[in-house]
Amino acid sequence: MFKNRDILSIHDFSKKELLHILATAKKFEKRDKIDLLKGKILATLFFEPSTRTRLSFTSAMEQLGGQVLGFATPGVTSVKKGETLWDTIKMTEQYVDVIVMRNPIEGAPRLASEAANVPVINAGDGANQHPTQTMLDLYTIQKTKGTLDGLNIGMLGDLKYGRTVHSLTTALSHFKTNFFFIAPNALQIPDEYLEELDKKGLKYTKTAKLLDVSKKLDVLYVTRIQQERFPDPLEYNKYKGVYKLDKSLLEHIKPDLKIMHPLPRVDEISPELDETSHAVYFEQAGNGIPVRKALLALVLGKVE
Repeated sequence: MFKNRDILSIHDFSKKELLHILATAKKFEKRDKIDLLKGKILATLFFEPSTRTRLSFTSAMEQLGGQVLGFATPGVTSVKKGETLWDTIKMTEQYVDVIVMRNPIEGAPRLASEAANVPVINAGDGANQHPTQTMLDLYTIQKTKGTLDGLNIGMLGDLKYGRTVHSLTTALSHFKTNFFFIAPNALQIPDEYLEELDKKGLKYTKTAKLLDVSKKLDVLYVTRIQQERFPDPLEYNKYKGVYKLDKSLLEHIKPDLKIMHPLPRVDEISPELDETSHAVYFEQAGNGIPVRKALLALVLGKVE
């Protein structure tokens, strides 16, 4: 089902497949080093900055006994000399068993998958998709809330350009989710995702004011206003800092609300919330290890 499979978009996975990935990740919760992927090599091709995704893929591969090679900036590669993405991929596949790639151009990982004869994993393509982030987000929700079904999920911040929100909305649409999209009108969730929810008969609310819905939420998924996605710096300056969560929020939420964030944060969540029982964003980042272990083992055919 997963051997040699590309991981490009959350749209490519059924509910059953997503649950299988999460169940496999649970088996990899322990950080014990094993030689499951000994002799296998992962290429990390990051044409855009990354900390958590690149490091967690590296850690996951090495904990499973595999090796990693790659780059964290395209400036050190032959791309700077004019090499095409197609040629970069055709060259890279000669050296490795699986490729993880981040690229600012939407659709680039799919092009890479057409060029490659080894599995390609999308680590983010522009404002489009970030499927492995979504899988660790689902894992975090399931782990902290005990279920994925019937939850009130709030998504706050940059919902227009935020690829994590786009992928997560699609994934959660399998689980009878009630959505609350909290953003200024200019940064609201694109209509195509709302049309997807309409087709499935799922409820959603759009608002610019967090406190209007905060007491209903089981999970609040916070995103930063992404300067690098804005075509116009003036537009970014208009919306940066529009949401800033601090301890005053605690008076307006359920006692068991969980606050998530794909990170990095800028100023949208105050550090004073870090030590509360609501903050799970660092645990969320840590969950990238078992989830990415599971994905690497699955696409390399070492588990079923």
